[in-house]
Amino acid sequence: MIKVLYRDKFIIAVNKPCGMLSEPSPTEESSVLLETANAENIPLPLPVHRLDRNVSGLMLLARNSSAAGKFSALVSERAMNKEYLAIVHGKPTEDSGIYKDLLFKDSSCNKSYVVDKMRKGVKEASLEYRTISVKESEDGILSLVRIRLHTGRTHQIRVQFSSRQTPLFGDGKYGSHTNRGEIALCSARMSFVHPFTKKSVDIRNLPSPDGYPWNLFADLFKTEMFDESILENQ
Repeated sequence: MIKVLYRDKFIIAVNKPCGMLSEPSPTEESSVLLETANAENIPLPLPVHRLDRNVSGLMLLARNSSAAGKFSALVSERAMNKEYLAIVHGKPTEDSGIYKDLLFKDSSCNKSYVVDKMRKGVKEASLEYRTISVKESEDGILSLVRIRLHTGRTHQIRVQFSSRQTPLFGDGKYGSHTNRGEIALCSARMSFVHPFTKKSVDIRNLPSPDGYPWNLFADLFKTEMFDESILENQ
């Protein structure tokens, strides 16, 4: 079931369930686009961005091609603030900071890698993060981390944290050794100046506190956490 978080005549923001495709594929019709069209009784919307199938949370859809172009430009020009919550194995070395890497995507296996020099197919990736809480669990030390993307590379959050020996919980592709649950990554916030209305829009969405390992940190879930700067020195 698709939950609508925000709507106007230009865009719809929905909470994408984990396991659902962002858009239809040749082998699977069910997707966020189709489910939203059916739920809202509207023509098939257009994706402003995409989320991996096994990632949940806030996803922005455009109601027409003009809106798709304007909002996609916000993303490409880094004029849209996109934040995530993740649970990682271990604890980041610093409580907050910026990760900058060079990423290469291997399309043959749909996997990205951190590399040490620029070459064909390599793109710069940057994000900032803040550790919210660290807890002991039956899977060892787990940390709840808030992340703000500066760039939107394939599997960026997953590979950047994995390269620092703190892979996302449940992400076997990038180093997690547990198969309990889905990847603990949730698209939790988008804020921007609306290109049509010129008003500030701030949409927030927290992960469900019911499932493991999110339930370990359920007492900390509050949208007000986004009112604070990610980096402690800002």
